[in-house]
Amino acid sequence: MTNEMIIIEKCIEVFNVKKEEIKVVKRLMGGMSNYTYVIEISGKLYTFRIPGKNAEKFVNRTVEKHNIELVEDLGLNNKTVYFEIDSGFKIAEYIEGTPLHELEPYLFLNQAAAVLSKIHNSGKVSDYDYDPLGRLKLYEGYLAEYDFTHSERYLELKAKFLSYSNKYMDKSKLVLSHGDSQISNFVVTGNGLRLMDWEFTGNNDPYYDIACFGNNDFDHALALLPVYLRKTPTVEEYNRLYFFRAFQTLQWHNVALYKEFIGLSIDLGVDFMFVANLYLDKAEKFLGRIK
Repeated sequence: MTNEMIIIEKCIEVFNVKKEEIKVVKRLMGGMSNYTYVIEISGKLYTFRIPGKNAEKFVNRTVEKHNIELVEDLGLNNKTVYFEIDSGFKIAEYIEGTPLHELEPYLFLNQAAAVLSKIHNSGKVSDYDYDPLGRLKLYEGYLAEYDFTHSERYLELKAKFLSYSNKYMDKSKLVLSHGDSQISNFVVTGNGLRLMDWEFTGNNDPYYDIACFGNNDFDHALALLPVYLRKTPTVEEYNRLYFFRAFQTLQWHNVALYKEFIGLSIDLGVDFMFVANLYLDKAEKFLGRIK
């Protein structure tokens, strides 16, 4: 069944409308884990998410649903109108705006800092921690199912990362965090900056979100940090940022390897083995910056 057929069939069920009242407008580009479409039903626009191959390995939909409901009153996400835990299908109201990656991120640092501060200082506590080290072990386990052995380089970088973990991983610093606050998930609207895609939300170190902002260009994260802190960062504060960015690169190294093994390099036309090695280069760079 094609994605368009899935959308039409599900919308007939959810909205109790006829096929003729459903229009698939376009696919939103940018993500490599999901297929997200803009749809129109009886003149109103929505987004419809169809998870990609084996996406459930990396996103617990029960956790995601809990967190979406938790942050609803913050007014940052688009309102979810339908969520199916088993399939991961999600329908939400469409927000008109421009993704931040299509604009100049440096012009929106104050707004981005305000959004992240609103989340981090909300006082909300999820039932679930992001648990970086546990998540890394989980992702490595997926590769073990393919009898994959990590390279010496990866193991050495991971060991160096772990040597800093006692210093920079402090449970007392955990706050509600978005978990994927890269610029492509921010949308500039007429009512300010909004933040989409709460798949990786949980209690986490707030610096994790700052590091995510530099996913495409780490200079964005370096520029955001002093705005977020409202002061010039100390060496230790920069170290903490480098530490969490290094973790992210080790994490996504494993995800890229897994996507290579399940055939997504061919399916999506993306060389995930190249991407995996690129993440190791980045991990080495960021670990080398910690003083």
